[in-house]
Amino acid sequence: MYNRYAESGRVNWATSFASHAPPEQRRQWLDIMSPKGIGLILKSIKMDFKMPITYPDTITVIHKLAQRPTHTSESIFLDAVILSETHRRVAARSFEDIVVYDYRKAKKTTLPGFMVEELQKIYDLQVQSKQLYENTMAALDLRVRTVEASIKNTPE
Repeated sequence: MYNRYAESGRVNWATSFASHAPPEQRRQWLDIMSPKGIGLILKSIKMDFKMPITYPDTITVIHKLAQRPTHTSESIFLDAVILSETHRRVAARSFEDIVVYDYRKAKKTTLPGFMVEELQKIYDLQVQSKQLYENTMAALDLRVRTVEASIKNTPE
């Protein structure tokens, strides 16, 4: 079931790019998860289970690019987490290798340039966000340590 959750999340992730794409590119984004032209095929998935999910739990699946795609990339690498809403924690993590495939030519290929550029933007935003949150956490950690030190040095 966890692999199914990851697959559904990946389809939603990939097709979500259509919602903000220019009209002339929208159809290609929507078709990327179908065997109509250039599509994505799961080559491998590694699932790390953290805890069981049981009914009636609700889950959230969040994907991110694990590597920055290039115009010569024939694969996209994704990391995902499956979150249990009931337990408010990660139930599983997946690591996915997705091959870019041309169904008309029956062979691996690369993504159209506009898709690569959009995925590169997303990857760059992920890196920027990670750095921002690491800086925020470092500042918070310093503040906590300062407060703790002042408490230890306060006479009782």
